[in-house]
Amino acid sequence: QVQLVESGGGLVQAGGSLRLSCAASRSTFSNYAVGWFRQAPGKEREFVASLRWSGSSTVYADSVKGRFTISRDNAKNTAYLQMNSLKLEDTAVYYCAATPANMGGKYPSQYPYWGQGTQVTVSS
Repeated sequence: QVQLVESGGGLVQAGGSLRLSCAASRSTFSNYAVGWFRQAPGKEREFVASLRWSGSSTVYADSVKGRFTISRDNAKNTAYLQMNSLKLEDTAVYYCAATPANMGGKYPSQYPYWGQGTQVTVSS
C-alpha cells in the first residue's frame, strides 16, 4: 500500500508553467511505476504521462508531448510533472497514480494507487 499526495496546482495564464509534485508515503516508492492523469469537467480521466520505476523510460500523451516532462526523485519518494506552455485545454484535475510494476500503462485501471488530485486552471 502506498499513499500519494499531489501538490502544486493552481491558476496560471496560458503560456505559463506549473510543476506538480506527487509525494509517496513509503520508501519502496522506487519500486513503483508512476503515471499522471487528468480529468476535465464532464470528461473521462485521461492519460498524460508515465514513468518507469527507474526513471529510464517515459511515455506521453500526444497532446502534451514536448510541453510536459515527467520525472522522479526516488531519494525523496516524489514524482513530478513539469508543465510548460500551458493551454486552456490543459485545465483539469491532475492525478498522480502508482503501480508496483516496472512500467505503467495508459489506462487508469492499470494503477491501483491514486492521489486525491490537484486542480490546474489555465486562463486566457
